[in-house]
Formats: sequence, structure tokens, C-alpha cells
Amino acid sequence: MKIKFVSRNDVKVTKKSTSKFRPLIEALNQLVPGGEALEVAYTSDKELNSMRNIVYTYNRENNAKIKSGKDAVNSKIYFYKDKKK
Repeated sequence: MKIKFVSRNDVKVTKKSTSKFRPLIEALNQLVPGGEALEVAYTSDKELNSMRNIVYTYNRENNAKIKSGKDAVNSKIYFYKDKKK
């Protein structure tokens, strides 16, 4: 067995592009700083964590800073970009 360390940037995950979260990824591209937020309903904590992981990956790959806020009572999460200071 051969083991080798590689840069994290060399590792590309392609599953997300064909997943059920594709509309979320496409909507993230349309966010503007200080503009409207995305409201996304979720059904379980597992689904919520998956969406957040996708956004973290999006931020890392696109050098973006998308933030989130959760409404646990209504099972919704909001994604938005703050105005640049």
C-alpha cells in the first residue's frame, strides 16, 4: 500500500454537482453583498449539516464569505452575504 499526502486543493469532490443540493449551489452564485438572503427549508439536522457543508466548500473554492442564520422553530436556514466594509 502506497500512502501519500496531497494538498487539500488537489482534492475535488464532484458528487455535490449532481446532488439534490444543486439548486442551492446555483442560487449561491446569485447572492450579492447586502442583497436578499436565500431561505431554505430543511427536514432534518442531517440535511441542515449537508447544506452547511456545501456552503463551507463553496466559500473555500470561490474565496467567498457566505454566512448563515438558522430559524429552528420553522426549520429554515438563511444564507446571505454581508456588505463589504
